[in-house]
Amino acid sequence: MTPRHIVMAVALAGAAALVIFGDNRPAADVVEAVERAPGARKPAPLAAKPAAKAQAPAILRLQPRATLIGDDDDKLGAPGDLFGRRDWTPPPPPPDPAAKAAAALPPPPPMAPPLPFTYLGKAVADGAWEVYLARGDKTFIVRDQMVIEGTYRVDAITPPNLTLTYLPLNQVQQLNIGVLD
Repeated sequence: MTPRHIVMAVALAGAAALVIFGDNRPAADVVEAVERAPGARKPAPLAAKPAAKAQAPAILRLQPRATLIGDDDDKLGAPGDLFGRRDWTPPPPPPDPAAKAAAALPPPPPMAPPLPFTYLGKAVADGAWEVYLARGDKTFIVRDQMVIEGTYRVDAITPPNLTLTYLPLNQVQQLNIGVLD
């Protein structure tokens, strides 16, 4: 046994001795309720208001809920619906005249989507540049004036840029392919 176990065993034995041999008598100094004489004066409450004369308590008639808090169907839902929908969002701001003018403008012309290709690398083969591109799980080896899947045409390969044309809209886009290696 380690010294730690010995100390814990002695503490356990001491606690058991206190439970068995300790004072188990109930406390004699229990405070009992005090009965007051009918003519005794009551202590005043903390926020006492001076009363002109003692009145009997009045029981008021119950008021309908609509009288107390109003009957607003927009906030509380259908009448009698305890768990009705409540809308706490503020009302929308009034329309701005400038916003109406912007809404009246024609929509912007269509734009080509961002280039879907990822640059993988480049090389010079037979004096012409080849660029390796990826789109999803497909890999493309592109050269000058080549059409990729019928939607992009390679216009020029001049490092650090690859110039492509989006054929449906005839818009030119560029892809950074890095400087000469």
